[in-house]
Amino acid sequence: MKAVVITTPGDPQVLQVQEVENPEIGDNEVLIRVEASALNRADTLQRKGLHPPPKGSSPYPGLECSGIIEAVGKAVVRWKVGDQVCALLAGGGYAEKVSVPAGQVLPVPSGVSLKDAAAIPEVACTVWSTVFMMSRLTAGETFLIHGGSSGIGTFAIQIAKYIGARVFVTASVCKDLGADVCINYKTEDFVARVKEETGGKGVDVILDNIGGAYFQRNIDSLNVDGRLFIIGFQGGTVAEVNLSGLLARRLTVQAAGLRNRSLENKAAIVSEVEKNVWPAIAAGKVKPVVYKYFPLTEAAEAHQLMESSNHVGKILLIP
Repeated sequence: MKAVVITTPGDPQVLQVQEVENPEIGDNEVLIRVEASALNRADTLQRKGLHPPPKGSSPYPGLECSGIIEAVGKAVVRWKVGDQVCALLAGGGYAEKVSVPAGQVLPVPSGVSLKDAAAIPEVACTVWSTVFMMSRLTAGETFLIHGGSSGIGTFAIQIAKYIGARVFVTASVCKDLGADVCINYKTEDFVARVKEETGGKGVDVILDNIGGAYFQRNIDSLNVDGRLFIIGFQGGTVAEVNLSGLLARRLTVQAAGLRNRSLENKAAIVSEVEKNVWPAIAAGKVKPVVYKYFPLTEAAEAHQLMESSNHVGKILLIP
């Protein structure tokens, strides 16, 4: 099969399509012929040599895909050859075929094309596991998203609105997706704007992909019993913080990723996503936001676009 290979750590041009061996499948895995694979920021870090795949996983980038099941392991019960599915991957999505544990496979949601379904698994599992399973955002609360124009951001806006939260984003282009307050982080102080919009209280939950550069300002933006969830470090990993606000307002700081979780934990998250998010997609309340499609041979160009941040939603690769 063909796959995108990281020939050496570096800039996007190190990504090259090469002929490689077909993936093998275990007893509890399925083999998917890939229809599409979506880009994630973690892919760009892997390309630079900063985010290696878990031991035993595919060396090729790609954390989510959609496609048709081509083979199933002998212990697989739910899935059969010919099923149209999407899947959460530990790697290997930038290829014509990928093997994946059966517990990380989902049916294509009603109303979504097979191709566009590739835009859903990673963002849905990230948002649901962090914002709802761990930070427990509920109806009536306020929610601030940094990077609202990213794939995760656009999905988080829709899910939060679906459950009845008030949504703030530090992006100026998300009003059409349902954001209540859009803050231009380049020209506005998001802390001051959050305080203004909440009567001085602050928001209840923050989903942050910036890290160090925003840490103190995030603390300053939280309401009593507020929860900060960190999923990325685009603004660095080191910060100096005044801890008094955490104690005075009983704040919680959490962080997590998906890739290195156990198979059991990933399967539990996928199950919760199917139970809670798939009905919202089927009802037309939530939809994948796809910005652009690239052929697999243009993976380098796709990475350049992602790193430019001149997009809203997901970027997909088509084998």
